Amino acid sequence: MEPDLFTAAAEERQEKDPAASPLAVRMRPRTLDEVVGQQHLLKSGSPLRRLVGEGAGGPAGPSSVILWGPPGTGKTTLAYVVSKATDKRFVELSAITAGVKEVRAVIDGARRASGGYGRETVLFLDEIHRFSKAQQDSLLPAVENRWVTLIAATTENPYFSVISPLLSRSLLLTLEPLTDEDVRGLLRRALTDERGLKGAVTLPGETEDHLLRIAGGDARRALTALEAAAGAALDKGEGEIGLTTLEETVDRAAVAYDRDGDQHYDVASALIKSIRGSDVDAALHYLARMIEAGEDPRFIARRLMISASEDVGLADPHALPLAVAAAQAVAMIGFPEAALTLSHVTIALALAPKSNSATTAIGAALGDVRKGLAGTVPPHLRDGHYQGAAKLGHAQGYVYPHDLPEGIAAQQYAPDALKDREYYAPGRHGGEARYADAVEWTRAHLGRKRP
Repeated sequence: MEPDLFTAAAEERQEKDPAASPLAVRMRPRTLDEVVGQQHLLKSGSPLRRLVGEGAGGPAGPSSVILWGPPGTGKTTLAYVVSKATDKRFVELSAITAGVKEVRAVIDGARRASGGYGRETVLFLDEIHRFSKAQQDSLLPAVENRWVTLIAATTENPYFSVISPLLSRSLLLTLEPLTDEDVRGLLRRALTDERGLKGAVTLPGETEDHLLRIAGGDARRALTALEAAAGAALDKGEGEIGLTTLEETVDRAAVAYDRDGDQHYDVASALIKSIRGSDVDAALHYLARMIEAGEDPRFIARRLMISASEDVGLADPHALPLAVAAAQAVAMIGFPEAALTLSHVTIALALAPKSNSATTAIGAALGDVRKGLAGTVPPHLRDGHYQGAAKLGHAQGYVYPHDLPEGIAAQQYAPDALKDREYYAPGRHGGEARYADAVEWTRAHLGRKRP
């Protein structure tokens, strides 16, 4: 028996005893018109409409698609709808359990079905980002020659997790997070639908609002929480799901964050950009999301150390030592106490004066070096501690700054090609005003600028 998205045995069991399946499964749409949200993908003539047979075939047949979106936004649901609506042969594989052998078996079967019976094959591949490059390569001939029409689903950014040749041969369809109104409509349908709770319980407004917060835009989580809360209410003999019952059943909201996926980088980026923008409240929000998702505290601490130099810099010279101390602390204590330390340094960095002068200075210097602007070290700065150095003129004429009253010697330090280059452009925020005055004074005494 070839693999299928939903086996006949499971469907037969569901028909005989609907309660045997989770509410989220029972409420899956049966047609594209029942799909909640994603209306930008369901317009007439869209790739998904054509996959279910709404449109021309032949040389303008449906394209392979990659569905990218957060959990609970309908990727598997769309594949299920296609499997039910299409007259094509439908095969499902999961990248968690399948390998190249299974992919080749499906492709061989598709070629036989096409050549022998003129029947096209749709292959649904869930979690394609878990496939290696070699495994994804095995799909290319089948997709390119349209031996199969691929529907691939991923929660990870395809530009990082899917090989370029496969991306170029498929249409990338981005699923948007469901809005509260999308999820609200789904919950209300589940309360009354014959496939759902059949009106056994009601959901007051305040409970519904809290359930939406818990769901975090994840339809599957919303229905799972609703089913659990409804069961608890019925066990108590109540026909209404009270707020207390819901809170007792589901004690934590969903965190839309996958610490092994691209959201790991998106939320970390938002944390740093909020610190850079001095929005302490937004920074704390993103920090809380990372903590709640179980992010490694050492990763967070490393990002904060980078921010201390990149964004605060010399405007607050104490920022970097504080961030380093925080990194050492979280490495020793771990969660949950490390949350306090990370909050401490996040607040300090967000509210500190900002300067990126250290970032731009080293960037400019590196840019010149990479362009070949280096030159030889001036002879008086070269090492003079070995025998024969004096004969070469090394270290001759060097002036020792500590011998001078002002502690600064007006001599050339940079190579000839760079003697007038200035990389450090200090700001005047916070403590860096002192550095701005110092650099102006030193450049003047070095003979490079007049006071």
